[in-house]
Amino acid sequence: MSEVAGSQQATYVLTLSCADRPGIVAAVTTELAALGGNIAESNQFWDRQTGQFFMRIAFTMPAGTGRESIERALKPAFERFGMKTAIADQARKPRMIIMVSKFDHALLHLLYQIRVGWLDAEVAAIVSNHADAERIARAEDIPFHLWPVTRENKAEQEAKVIALVKETDADLVVLARYMQVLSDNLSNRLYGKAINIHHSFLPSFKGAKPYHQAHERGVKLIGATAHYVTAALDEGPIIEQETARVTHSMSPDDLIAAGRDIESRVLARAVKLHLESRVMLNGHKTVVFG
Repeated sequence: MSEVAGSQQATYVLTLSCADRPGIVAAVTTELAALGGNIAESNQFWDRQTGQFFMRIAFTMPAGTGRESIERALKPAFERFGMKTAIADQARKPRMIIMVSKFDHALLHLLYQIRVGWLDAEVAAIVSNHADAERIARAEDIPFHLWPVTRENKAEQEAKVIALVKETDADLVVLARYMQVLSDNLSNRLYGKAINIHHSFLPSFKGAKPYHQAHERGVKLIGATAHYVTAALDEGPIIEQETARVTHSMSPDDLIAAGRDIESRVLARAVKLHLESRVMLNGHKTVVFG
């Protein structure tokens, strides 16, 4: 691999999936090398159950080598192996829309991680069905949209979300404790581009006050799950999870506090993995290259 001066480099991430066959890696890396590319990171996974191959390559290119040139050079390999591919230009800062209701812990954690640079992203808008988050949006100078949802206007409000995604060119929609169930239509429209966070008690403790229900049953582990949104409620492909031990001495409020802390961290990690093109859909599951 060649060494290229940092000031003359453009960085890209290529993700691909296809049926596993010999020669996939060689076909891709040979063409990248011919363009003067330098591979910075490479991850591969072969799912033996489905026979699918997944790959993520981060690479640099000499200045002036644009995305079109890369796609043109790799097109024969893409077509030969029937690859599903995506190329992300790392010079473009990803944009996301955050949707939230009254609980703002996950929202605040995302904004903090962006502020300190751990999340390299821009929040294009904050959307809520309650006014509580408006002060946060105003403090961060982020456009705020108050769109209350009722049974009568749900379709209309969700149409606004779709329009906002297009208008802002958002790469991701984050449900940071947005306490509304998305319709099948919106879930399908955002498939692979919307991440939700919830406690990991499902399906045992559904409905209101799950932490109180868990406390009454004496649970010893609590946690959170971040997953892609699908029409099947809270059953989308899982991106990230975390658990923590709890004891009999903890009150329901203690469990809630611990749970909110976990939810915030798990959601932020899932968002980071997605924005860095480290998550690939694999049927009902995901392949996550850490």
